[in-house]
Amino acid sequence: MCGIVGIAGVMPVNQSIYDALTVLQHRGQDAAGIITIDANNCFRLRKANGLVSDVFEARHMQRLQGNMGIGHVRYPTAGSSSASEAQPFYVNSPYGITLAHNGNLTNAHELRKKLFEEKRRHINTTSDSEILLNIFASELDNFRHYPLEADNIFAAIAATNRLIRGAYACVAMIIGHGMVAFRDPNGIRPLVLGKRDIDENRTEYMVASESVALDTLGFDFLRDVAPGEAIYITEEGQLFTRQCADNPVSNPCLFEYVYFARPDSFIDKISVYSARVNMGTKLGEKIAREWEDLDIDVVIPIPETSCDIALEIARILGKPYRQGFVKTAMLAAPLSCRASSCVVSPCAVN
Repeated sequence: MCGIVGIAGVMPVNQSIYDALTVLQHRGQDAAGIITIDANNCFRLRKANGLVSDVFEARHMQRLQGNMGIGHVRYPTAGSSSASEAQPFYVNSPYGITLAHNGNLTNAHELRKKLFEEKRRHINTTSDSEILLNIFASELDNFRHYPLEADNIFAAIAATNRLIRGAYACVAMIIGHGMVAFRDPNGIRPLVLGKRDIDENRTEYMVASESVALDTLGFDFLRDVAPGEAIYITEEGQLFTRQCADNPVSNPCLFEYVYFARPDSFIDKISVYSARVNMGTKLGEKIAREWEDLDIDVVIPIPETSCDIALEIARILGKPYRQGFVKTAMLAAPLSCRASSCVVSPCAVN
């Protein structure tokens, strides 16, 4: 689980990306990164281990110039927890590409070998996200002798989809061209698209892991990016979309609704809050039906994601709802701790 955001704007995007990552902080507390494209067509990058509020100081934000950028908060599910694994990743060929990825590749080892033996591309980290970036770059390189147009970008994404296996929602930037976003053919990881009209002639576009990021920045929710769909936004602000998978299906990850996502988000047109209440209804009815003699005194949630579920269970059973566990502000998600010696650090309150 990670959080990604991309903004193709008409004004500086550094603060907007920072704000979006702050409300997506629950999706990853291990590392954070932002990369922008400045007026000289150069990438400006800042990434490091830590929370968003710790990684980006005023001096870092001042360097992140440009009207287009992407950001990432990391929850390490593949690779190590070193700073070198922080995203976004970058490759200089072709064109100059940077990418942020939420998900997991199940054939990463096979792809790493293929990249080196067939393309002589070296992967410098243990991250499957760097592998995904190099697969996309390799496929895009097949069009290096042609003008890079939307058709070629979509063809490269379609070829990438055929090669990689797993769950992925990605946002990338190509120097001199624009921003790209795409979602795996099974729609396992969420990705939403929004827009914000600056005036009658200027529009900004945004993609993010959750709709709450759009809401926070005043972007109108357009829709979920469909499974297998790709989006390309040019430097001039022109939007292109295309289905890039042969047999897309919708198989979203249930854990997004149970645990990962914020309750005020919508994923694939489903309210996360409503989904959790419905889970509480079903579980409460099952307990009442199958364990009617169970001696229950109170219903206690483990904060925060189970609170809505527990409250509905308490209502169904007619039992008191109580807070038996206290969470100090917002702590790093326990699942992020990969060893008994890990230290849980307080993070910014969303």
